[in-house]
Amino acid sequence: MAKRKIRTGRGTRIIEVDDNDSAWAGNDFKKLQEERKKAFADKYITVGRGTGKIKFGDIASTPIKSTKGMWVSSGRGTGKRKL
Repeated sequence: MAKRKIRTGRGTRIIEVDDNDSAWAGNDFKKLQEERKKAFADKYITVGRGTGKIKFGDIASTPIKSTKGMWVSSGRGTGKRKL
C-alpha cells in the first residue's frame, strides 16, 4: 500500500495518508457518494431556506453526461479542439 503526502491546514502542515483514501474525484467519489446516500437514506435534510424537509434517499442522482464530441478551448481561449 502506497503512502502519499498531502497538505492540510491552509498549506502549513503535511501529513501522510494511504493512497486508497483519496476518493475525492471521479468515479471513486461517485461510488462513495452513493454509499453515503444509502447509509443515510432515512435521515431528513432541510431545503428551501430551512422551511421544508425531505428524506435524503428521495433525492435523485444526477446522470453523468459523456464529453465526447464537445469542444474545449485551449491557449488563452483563442484555439479549440474536439474531444
